[in-house]
Amino acid sequence: MSTASNSLVDLQAEKVFLDKVYATYTVDHSSQTRVMRELVFRTVAPFLKGGQGLELGCSDGYMTSMLASKLEHLDVVDGSSSFLEEAKKRDIPNVTYHLALFEEYESEKRYDYVFASFILEHVLDPGLVLAMAKRVLKPGGLIFLIVPNARALSRQLAMHMNLIQDLKALTQNDLVHGHRRVYDRVSFNRDLRQASLQTVMECGLMLKILADFQMDKLIDDGVLKDQQIDGLYKLGLEYPDLCGALLSVCRAD
Repeated sequence: MSTASNSLVDLQAEKVFLDKVYATYTVDHSSQTRVMRELVFRTVAPFLKGGQGLELGCSDGYMTSMLASKLEHLDVVDGSSSFLEEAKKRDIPNVTYHLALFEEYESEKRYDYVFASFILEHVLDPGLVLAMAKRVLKPGGLIFLIVPNARALSRQLAMHMNLIQDLKALTQNDLVHGHRRVYDRVSFNRDLRQASLQTVMECGLMLKILADFQMDKLIDDGVLKDQQIDGLYKLGLEYPDLCGALLSVCRAD
């Protein structure tokens, strides 16, 4: 994960912020998170035909290992040395790790694919991150972007239960994990258009019926098995507005 700024004070503040985020994710062994990562990979894998990739943010390297299996080489950039050390434990042979804030990352290499999975909700300025992604992308290359969805069925249910007053409001769970904004499809597409990205494909990922901790329990207790998760994934393709996450595949204009 990463965020941006030009001043030393802000850079230091962002590093402190990343360390706090790292602590929340290392204590969170969420089955729901694992399932979502697998569904992200399931959706993007058909687009991947070898080549060079860049992953923005690696968390514990679970997604990194899946992406690397479809590519000749994968570079990973993260502003947290702690996240990078966790990912390195997987000992993936065709991955190189770079410690840098996303917006500061510089490379002479140009990539066939850039992956920003659950990143834009964390950063100070999504436009700067998208500009960097475009800058390092090969002509005709693809950028894969995934963000949590403000209009997920679980979030709408929470509003009707008076647990939240606004679908765009940051929940306690959002704040704990360092989220700075909540996207719906309209605001997500607006950021993509402002970055001069052309959407090739967009969809929702997994119809989200309940809150994360409730989904964790249903998965851990075996109530939601692979068959039910597959059904929720397919339902999500029919009802993207009710999904837990929104995915866009883009090219640079």
